[in-house]
Amino acid sequence: MTASMTAFARQEQTIQWGEIIWEIRSVNHRYLETQFRLPENLRDIEPILREKLRKSFARGKLDISLTFRPDAEKSQHFCINTALVEQLSKALDQVQSTLDQNNNISPLDVLKWPGVLQTATVDYPQVKHIALNLFTQALEQLQAMRQQEGVALQAIIEQRLTRIDQITANMRTQLPVIMQQQRQKLQSRIDNASVELDPGRLEQEVVLLLQKADVDEELDRLQTHVSEVSRTLKQNNPTGRRLDFLMQELNREANTLSSKAIVTDVTQTAVELKVLIEQMREQIQNIE
Repeated sequence: MTASMTAFARQEQTIQWGEIIWEIRSVNHRYLETQFRLPENLRDIEPILREKLRKSFARGKLDISLTFRPDAEKSQHFCINTALVEQLSKALDQVQSTLDQNNNISPLDVLKWPGVLQTATVDYPQVKHIALNLFTQALEQLQAMRQQEGVALQAIIEQRLTRIDQITANMRTQLPVIMQQQRQKLQSRIDNASVELDPGRLEQEVVLLLQKADVDEELDRLQTHVSEVSRTLKQNNPTGRRLDFLMQELNREANTLSSKAIVTDVTQTAVELKVLIEQMREQIQNIE
């Protein structure tokens, strides 16, 4: 299936420690180029991300950003080390019995003891695991969008291919008429010039003219290239580079057709072919 290189994906998920957001922007590029923007605490997952991208895409410039927004309330939340408090309480009881005095220790004094109050911490290994799973979902979304865009590009290209087929078929029909008209025009010029010309020489001039104007070979190659473009569009593997090469071949035949033109109609046809080929080439620049 034809896939575009232009797409955008966004995935986000709220977890225990905050919010994870992936954004991936993809544009056309000759090769696969990736640029990452990751939080410092999650930067060590970059090699895994690169490998996932390499397996998913062949071409395109991808800008990937990961945002992790810790939950402000939870990051400022204090929790009490209950086990330590129980140990302190037992220790105080033992001290109290030894000193034989009333226990005047307040709860605030207990809270001041090192380790009793603890701040909530982010479980970064778990955050990385969730972020990687969410990244896979973002890649699937990006791939789907690239394929959807690719279907639209393929439709545009196929419309131009159909038009090129129509043009070449029409030219094949008109070519014998054009040749006959040129033969008559040459004969008319000779007659008007009142010049006696050997019939054999006249026939040679006609043959030379027809050889120069013969574009059957170019039309055959045009149709061959059009068929190959259609076949390539239906392949499942990346086809952008091959399609770009085929556009060069189509353009070469259109140029040859233009150079052989002996009437305005052929010249105009060659110009229309060039316009159609250029329109396809512009779209193919976005195909993976």
